[in-house]
Amino acid sequence: MIAGELRAQVQAWIDDEVDPAAATELLTLLAATGDLPVTQAPPSAQRRKIDAEQAGAELADRFSGPLMFGTAGLRGPLRAGPNGMNRAVVRRAAAGLAAWLIAQGRAGAPVVVGYDGRHGSHAFAEDSAAIFAAAGFDTRLLPRLLPTPLVAFAVRHLGAAAGVMVTASHNPPQDNGYKVYAGDGAQIVPPTDTEIESAIQSVGPTQEILLAPQGFSVLDESIVEAYVGAVAALAGDGPRSVRIVHTALHGVGTEVVRRVFAAAGFAPLLAVAQQEQPDADFPTVAFPNPEEPGALDLAFALARAEQADVIIANDPDADRCAIATPLPGGEWRMLRGDEVGVLLADALLRKGVRGTYATTIVSSTMLRAMTKRNGAGYAETLTGFKWIARAAPDLVYGYEEALGYAVAPDLVRDKDGISAALLVAELVAALKAQGSSLQQRLDELAAEYGRYETDQASIRVDDLTIISATMARLRARPPATLLGEAVTVTDLLPAADVVRLTWPSGRVVVRPSGTEPKLKVYLEIVLAEGPASTAATRLALLHKEISAALGI
Repeated sequence: MIAGELRAQVQAWIDDEVDPAAATELLTLLAATGDLPVTQAPPSAQRRKIDAEQAGAELADRFSGPLMFGTAGLRGPLRAGPNGMNRAVVRRAAAGLAAWLIAQGRAGAPVVVGYDGRHGSHAFAEDSAAIFAAAGFDTRLLPRLLPTPLVAFAVRHLGAAAGVMVTASHNPPQDNGYKVYAGDGAQIVPPTDTEIESAIQSVGPTQEILLAPQGFSVLDESIVEAYVGAVAALAGDGPRSVRIVHTALHGVGTEVVRRVFAAAGFAPLLAVAQQEQPDADFPTVAFPNPEEPGALDLAFALARAEQADVIIANDPDADRCAIATPLPGGEWRMLRGDEVGVLLADALLRKGVRGTYATTIVSSTMLRAMTKRNGAGYAETLTGFKWIARAAPDLVYGYEEALGYAVAPDLVRDKDGISAALLVAELVAALKAQGSSLQQRLDELAAEYGRYETDQASIRVDDLTIISATMARLRARPPATLLGEAVTVTDLLPAADVVRLTWPSGRVVVRPSGTEPKLKVYLEIVLAEGPASTAATRLALLHKEISAALGI
């Protein structure tokens, strides 16, 4: 049996549920707790044996509070109840966003809705479009499942008041999410997120939310063609002789990536066949994130067999881009996000692109040195492209170490794994024509600016209190020294839950992940000169020292 208050909450949600399958899901759990007479239990509850204590804990978790609408919108597990991604929660989010837009004086304006290939994405997108249409907005649904950068592009291209992308990016398959763009094409930031959250909480009964299923339009291929043409034009004249292995990691990037590369004059990509088509279960990877160990194993195997020049991997919604490069002896190495970030910045600087180059407090500080020497602007922001996109009015490039790059913010004011992939391919082809490679160019940059070696560690947890306890312990007892040097501690609260430790030749940043149950630790070693092996040795020692300091 469960507490009377929780029992009442569950029953009230069931009574207001708009999805029969979700109602059945909750009734099944209620039946397992013994709080529902067998005669009222759905057939599934009579077949499925669930431990009463386990069912009670599951209901308590699902009703512990609403899935909060933050600066990344909504993201959570696909399950019934207020603390999950489901049609009721999504409908309430859409209704709240519509009410907020009307309050901002944007009634009747265009709104763009897109979706990826995850479980539930299409239904969530169509429900949202129908709600925006019923509220009087000129609602445009993307023509099919497409990459996230298409929504960010479409918001500005169509002059929309807002954009919604249904995606959980690189999260596990049991998750989904609801990402919101403001009218400037960038992700929302405070206080907009809390204002929208307040509007969502003010929405009445879910069953009374109006939908106009025939009231929205489905965009045609012209929006995709506009994006493809604009991105393909970023690549200048130059060599195109390069063999590229590409994987979409079971996501939605394959088709658009192929079209962009073909329009830019590249030969067809060598696709990882097992991962090129959308599959919401992501069957070949433990986690659909190119940063995770093993995610690129199939791409490495294909690259060796085909003697490829580069591997390009997009995450499932194609807003991120991972790059791997061959090494002597047939081995391959995945580049860190910071390495790709400075390679792209270097390529743009050598093209004469001037303006502000931005990165985050957890990314390499090498970009600052590069922009200073080349007479370009520099900005450093909190983590997340919602901040990078707003770093400066003349932003020309932004990147974060988590494989996110904005190589053309005038087109897409967010990370875009497709345009970044194209410029990497252009760079690889140019270097190959010169008898060089990405690794050689990195070595040249190290000789020119010094060696900036970065790495990160992450701790995935089931209990989020472990993360808060670790952050509290670090704040109470930060290390006085690291690598034998005195440490300066900067606590970014309340602006962000981030602690930064700096010393003359290095830096550590610790923060909870904003999208996953992880604690993230970012490390950097700076050497004016010396071999990579020296930096690697110092980085390994730093790993040990910071792990001891964090108690992990």
